[in-house]
Amino acid sequence: MTFVVVARYRTGPGERDALLPLLDEMARESRKEPGNLAYRVHTGTQEPDLIVLYEEYESEDAFQAHCDSEHFKRIVLDQVAPRLESREVHRLAPREEGR
Repeated sequence: MTFVVVARYRTGPGERDALLPLLDEMARESRKEPGNLAYRVHTGTQEPDLIVLYEEYESEDAFQAHCDSEHFKRIVLDQVAPRLESREVHRLAPREEGR
């Protein structure tokens, strides 16, 4: 069973174009992690200040290892998060049919 994370970022005024290269670097580094299955950066088509990250991991432990990584702390916590107006992180598990 995989573990999915959807992060919804709302950038501050004039920050989107500066943050996208940082998030591209984050995606590249995250895809190298042993438990990472997918990491994609999406931008809003009708809301230019919206950035959504889709992340998929082998397990919740693999996601926790991602959060503990040097690149997560350096890029997301130190550089990206302080420049956001809002940040929502949703942790998701697959639904078993019939439940």
